[in-house]
Amino acid sequence: MNPITRRRFLKITGTSLGAAAAAKTLSVLPGTAHALEKAAAPSGVQVIPTFCDVCFWKCGALAYVRDGKLWKVEGNPEDPLSRGRLCPRGTGGIGAHYDPDRLTSPLLRRSSRGKEEWVEVTWDEALDYIAERMQAIKAKYGPESVALFTHGIGGNFLRHAVRAYGSPNIAAPSFAQCRGPRDVGFRLTFGEDVGSPERTDIANARCIVLIGSHLGENMHNTQVQEFSEAMAAGASLIVVDPRLSVAAGKAKWYLPIKPGTDMALLLAWMNVLLRENLYDREYVAAHGFGFEQFAAGIVDFTPEWAYPETGIPPEVIRETAREMARYRPATLVHPGRHVTWYGDDAQRSRAIALLNALLGSWGRKGGFYYPQSMDVPAYPYPPYPKSEKGKVDNPNNKYPFADETLTTGIREATISGKPYPVKGWLVYATNLIHALPNEAETICALQELDLLAVVDVIPSEIAGWADVVLPESIYLERYDDLNVEWFRQPFIALRQPVVNSPHNQKPNWWIARKLADKLGLGEYFPWKDIEEYLQYRLDKAGYSFDELKRKGIIRGEKQPIYFDEGVPAEFATPSGKIEFYSLQLAQAGFDPVPQYARPAEPPPGYFRLLYGRAPVHSFSRTQSNRLLMDMLPENDVWVNADVAARRGLKSGDYVRLKNQDGVLSNRIRVKATQRIRPDCVYMVHGFGHTAKGLRFARDKGASDAQLLTRYQTDPLMGGTGMNVNFVTFELEA
Repeated sequence: MNPITRRRFLKITGTSLGAAAAAKTLSVLPGTAHALEKAAAPSGVQVIPTFCDVCFWKCGALAYVRDGKLWKVEGNPEDPLSRGRLCPRGTGGIGAHYDPDRLTSPLLRRSSRGKEEWVEVTWDEALDYIAERMQAIKAKYGPESVALFTHGIGGNFLRHAVRAYGSPNIAAPSFAQCRGPRDVGFRLTFGEDVGSPERTDIANARCIVLIGSHLGENMHNTQVQEFSEAMAAGASLIVVDPRLSVAAGKAKWYLPIKPGTDMALLLAWMNVLLRENLYDREYVAAHGFGFEQFAAGIVDFTPEWAYPETGIPPEVIRETAREMARYRPATLVHPGRHVTWYGDDAQRSRAIALLNALLGSWGRKGGFYYPQSMDVPAYPYPPYPKSEKGKVDNPNNKYPFADETLTTGIREATISGKPYPVKGWLVYATNLIHALPNEAETICALQELDLLAVVDVIPSEIAGWADVVLPESIYLERYDDLNVEWFRQPFIALRQPVVNSPHNQKPNWWIARKLADKLGLGEYFPWKDIEEYLQYRLDKAGYSFDELKRKGIIRGEKQPIYFDEGVPAEFATPSGKIEFYSLQLAQAGFDPVPQYARPAEPPPGYFRLLYGRAPVHSFSRTQSNRLLMDMLPENDVWVNADVAARRGLKSGDYVRLKNQDGVLSNRIRVKATQRIRPDCVYMVHGFGHTAKGLRFARDKGASDAQLLTRYQTDPLMGGTGMNVNFVTFELEA
């Protein structure tokens, strides 16, 4: 039995990762922490398949246990995502199990919120505390006044419990702070988004265009492997970035663009393709809608017009446009992942989608394939209660294309009490202090709450404000929901326990089920444990749970993934075609064809703050992992070498960064380099922790999140453009 379903609108739950909790190293009163009873450890080596959780990619892995102790983790050769290899974060995942700063027992706040002073309690005491306050909030304000912030597949059962409780206010930072503008821009154009993992056919691309996408630093495993193979096969690479990234070092064309002017370059590229008749005319004629209006809308955006905006010479713009056309339709203009930059991000992502459409790459080999999925029925739960108030995050549909819940919308409602009060936050696996822009607004919202409960594995800044902190088992110690992935070949993957939790940690499914019981919602968790739940779903789909436990993955049959293989060329847009001119945007009062707005200039003596990822860390959640920390214990600030010389700075010096609002960072080491433009600086995200419980990561490097006091909200979908902050240098004495 192997039914396959074609994807339409993919709803993903992932995006900006974080970590939050509190640890035994905080100010803990004598309490009741209990280590779990362990059976006698088996001798020899056991190999247990699972999938990774150090980032959202969910790579298939093989965990090795030697004499009862976790030894190492490798890629599962049977898994299409890892292909037998893990990134540095994945192989270092065992460090999360041995992390000396891990939470060990549930904690209750013993003094004022934010002081990080705790008393250890039992699980019953902690869950009773949460349930009593949730019931009190429900009685006074309604169930909608409790919100859940969550990230990743591990939050599935808590989502289910909160929906059963009666609240629709469930949000992930991965939408408004990461991928949301991209998904909206592509959906407005093609009727579908690019998904997660993205449907990019990098392996077969003959020309790859990266616009601020740092493959090799932003370590999305499958994409990096395919990128390496494409480059080895002679693919042409065009990189647009203010910084000479690892990928840019391999480019045929490197365009050091002025930050904030990407839209100008995209419009100029499309102008060249039209003026020189280099676009895929047959593809556009067959699948396009509103092409004449689109062409008229970009007629003035010539390379000469774009030159003073971008700093890219007109002939370079023309030659790179011709390079893309030379290899179409196997030219892939990568959609990116973290795309919340300047506030016009949905329109910029739509321009990237339109450029791909001109090149004929959607649904074509070397461009964007159509992913497939296995058909695994959901568990038959009772219907959720119908919300009387609706969601709180987007009143009056202010952001008409926000098709997921806005984290910052919930935060705003918590502060203002409008359209109704939000009095409880449940936070799972996301460090909101680092994930959301403007830390002061987040702290202001926290002060309005009657309940803040955090579930995670390590202490971090958001946990310091919590009323109760629940220690979760890490991914190598627990089952999670099935990963029924959308990919070029469909598959089902299983995360299962490899070793026991070392102390009194519990898996998320157990936490959600116990909390639901205490809330009187036991009917929504009728299975006795997670294995019974998984067994039911797999039995209904006709697959073997025992086989999945043994192999870690069940593959489906390969199906057509390109138009020329038989995939129907259908587009879920109002016109039923690729919308070069967007009817939806026009009707909502927005530009139906993307336009350019010049970004703000920095104050004198300031530089635009840019930030990104490192291949050995995931956001702010891995800095306490001793294996990964040994590879990168702190971040640097990249400063143009000429600027550094004028300021009297050299590599290895320490400075503090001060932003336009006077916020001062922790000390950070200077990296003076010619690999970055003189009008900006760059740092890796996730460092500069201040939480007391992070003994090894605390005060290592600086936090870019602390400096992001301003953001520009995307008018289409509510995303927060955060590359709108500027910094200068304060020298260390």
